[in-house]
Amino acid sequence: MENKDWHVCGLVIQARPERVSDVISALEAMPGTEVPTSSQEEGKIVVVMGAAESNELLEQIESTRNLEGVLAVSLVYHQQDEQGEEMP
Repeated sequence: MENKDWHVCGLVIQARPERVSDVISALEAMPGTEVPTSSQEEGKIVVVMGAAESNELLEQIESTRNLEGVLAVSLVYHQQDEQGEEMP
């Protein structure tokens, strides 16, 4: 049976200001990850991640914690949508 769920989350990442561009580059290389805005001066990065499986999303979130220059990762939003077929 095909998985029809979709998980999306919003994160705020606190990074060392001098490492913000490196962290953004690493984040954008992750599948299903976007960086809509950031502040290098404050070291803050807003991230949106999506994945078909919750464990895949959790692994991606955990991997952000291990990026060089990341100080903290805060989950600020999570939603799970079922991608069902539309009724006629």
